[in-house]
Amino acid sequence: MISSQQLQTLKDLGLDNAPVAIGFMSSPPPDLPRVSRADPASCSYWKDASEGRSFYTTADDHQNCPVGAFTHGVRLSPARSAELEALVGTMIELKYLGASEVPQLPHRSAPLEIAAYAPVALATFPADVVVFRGNVRQVMLLSEAARAAGVFEHGTVMGRPACSMLPAASDARASVASVGCIGNRVYTGLGDNEMYLTIPGESLGTVIEQLATVLNANRAMESFHRERAQQLGS
Repeated sequence: MISSQQLQTLKDLGLDNAPVAIGFMSSPPPDLPRVSRADPASCSYWKDASEGRSFYTTADDHQNCPVGAFTHGVRLSPARSAELEALVGTMIELKYLGASEVPQLPHRSAPLEIAAYAPVALATFPADVVVFRGNVRQVMLLSEAARAAGVFEHGTVMGRPACSMLPAASDARASVASVGCIGNRVYTGLGDNEMYLTIPGESLGTVIEQLATVLNANRAMESFHRERAQQLGS
């Protein structure tokens, strides 16, 4: 999916977690196993893949998190639908969500059949989106590269729920930044200084090409500003 040179550019970014390729499809990729067990939340699969595992999931594997199931386009059982309604009601009662926000949450319109996950360097399937997890500096650099590639022109930054950035990026065919949500931080261990940038799979190569330029430019500009700060400070 990406060349050795592109892989080196990603390594130069210094991410602690591998970017994750996610593909939505109608049948499982022939070379991937199904996930061994259903995770507590759909976003948990991002963490699994970022740690080196490649696998696919079915709609049944997304039933544990009603909100994640909704954003992924999973058809919920009556029991899970009732659970989702109760959870959303609690969120509204806590003023975590406004009632008017709920219908506007990005979600896949097509029913989820298969979702495949892999570290981007190992993905053997076409990715609809690629999820990057990094500290604020790393996401700054990625966002500059995405903007230079023409896929982050409006600089969309989202919040809860974190999983809604997948359909948002896929539908708009544009990058989406996300500060995550409290559920995502629990299920994935996302650090207090970390956030996400989701890039459309079709734009990944162009973004990485721009990233090489962005990294070089920022190194030069950082040296300039440090020297200037020292001169003016003295």
